[in-house]
Amino acid sequence: MKKVLLTGGNGFIGRNIKESYLAEKYEIISPSHKEVDWSDVKAVDDFFMKKTFDAVWHFATKPGHRNAPDLTKLFYTNVRIFENLARHKESFGKFINAGSGAIYDLSTNISGVTEDEIFKKMGSDEHGFCKYVVSKRIESLPDFVDLNIFGIFGKYEDYAIRFISNAICKAIFDLPITLRQNRRFSYLDVNDLFPVLEFFTENKVQHHSYNVVPDKVTELKEVAELVKMMVGKEIEIRIAKEGFGLDYFGDNTRLKKEMDTVQFQPLSVSVKQLVDWYKAHKDTLDKEQLMQDK
Repeated sequence: MKKVLLTGGNGFIGRNIKESYLAEKYEIISPSHKEVDWSDVKAVDDFFMKKTFDAVWHFATKPGHRNAPDLTKLFYTNVRIFENLARHKESFGKFINAGSGAIYDLSTNISGVTEDEIFKKMGSDEHGFCKYVVSKRIESLPDFVDLNIFGIFGKYEDYAIRFISNAICKAIFDLPITLRQNRRFSYLDVNDLFPVLEFFTENKVQHHSYNVVPDKVTELKEVAELVKMMVGKEIEIRIAKEGFGLDYFGDNTRLKKEMDTVQFQPLSVSVKQLVDWYKAHKDTLDKEQLMQDK
C-alpha cells in the first residue's frame, strides 16, 4: 500500500478525501495544523526526518475568501508552505498540488480557458498571484502537478458563503435563494476529484498543469432552480443584478486526453445527494449564518 502525505486534511476537501475510497487504497498521513505548521521551517524539517512518502496531496492553504478570519500575509504564507514542502522533494515521489482557476486572473472573463493560456495573465489579487508563482515553480519540478480546480462543492464546505451549499441550506430553512448576479461556472463535485487524484498518483503524466473541470458549464440561476426542485419547496430566487457577471469556467481537453477514463457525475445527481446529506444533518446547521448574505 502506497503512503501518501495529505496536507490540509481538516479542510473541506481534505475531510472528504479521508472519508473516500482513497483512505482504503492508500495509507494517508494527515497531521493537523497543531501537529505540523507547514509554514514553519523547523517543524517541517523535523516532520520529514526519516519519513518518506510515495506522494504528497497538497491541500493546505491559508484561505483568502470573504469568511476567512485573517487575510494578512496570504501570499507569503501560501508560497512559503509550498516551498517548505518542495525543499523535501527527495522524501516523496509525486507531488499533486491543489491549484485554482484563479491562475487565469479573476479580474477578467475566464471562459473555456486552456492550460496554454496560463502565464499570459497574472492575477492582480494575492490569491491569483500566489497560484501564478506556485505554478511557475511546479513547471520546473519533476513529478509535480498542478490541478486547476474552479468551483468545487460538497459536504463540509462553508455553507455560509459557498453558493451550492448556501442555496441548499437556505431552501431547507424556507429562506430565499439569493444571487448577486447570474454567472457561468465550472462546478466540480468533490467526489469526482478522487479518481483524478488516484490517476495522477499512479501514473507518469505529460504536463505540469491540468484543468480539473466537468464537461458542462453551469449557470448559477440553473443551480438555484435545480436546488429548488430537489428540496421540493416553493422557494423564491432573488437575483440582485440583471445580466451575467464574469465567466469562470475552463476547458478539460488536456485532462481527458491524459486520463481517458475520467467521468463527471451529472450536476442533478450531485445536488440531490448533497440535499439529502444536508437534510440528514439539519440539526447541525446554524440558521443565523444564512440570514445575512455575504
